[in-house]
Amino acid sequence: MRRHLLIAALLTCIAPVAGICAESPAIVVENPWARATSPSAKVGGAFLTLRNTGSDDRLLEMSSPIAATVELHRTVNANGVMKMLPVDALPVAAGQTIELKPGNLHIMLIDLRRPLKPGDSFPLTLRFEKAPPVTTTVVVGAPGAAGPDLHGHMHGTTTTP
Repeated sequence: MRRHLLIAALLTCIAPVAGICAESPAIVVENPWARATSPSAKVGGAFLTLRNTGSDDRLLEMSSPIAATVELHRTVNANGVMKMLPVDALPVAAGQTIELKPGNLHIMLIDLRRPLKPGDSFPLTLRFEKAPPVTTTVVVGAPGAAGPDLHGHMHGTTTTP
């Protein structure tokens, strides 16, 4: 009996390290990027693609050490005036892919702690209603960039704590 308990204890310790029982994340973050800001800017924008490989979920909040506040926003045209409005939560249906991009849904980095410079990177953590938090590395591109530089240095990574 002791032998079986010892084997079970060893497997409990080794399995997560070896990836035997590891599950892939239900929410996958792809191509996280941001635009460079001017030295005096207090806000910036970050963009990425969310791919839900699990069940229906919702993005509830985000955080990053680069900014005091991180919010999800959407851009709307109100009588010819473009406005950015906060979004409380973002539903991400099972099997759905959502692109956060300039002029649409995007991440606002408010009260930046330092300017965003091309080639820099910073962590961004996304928290969901059901899925575990996802931390990704956002790479900063040129000011006014239209998207991530997939052929250059702007390849984001996704990790789960």
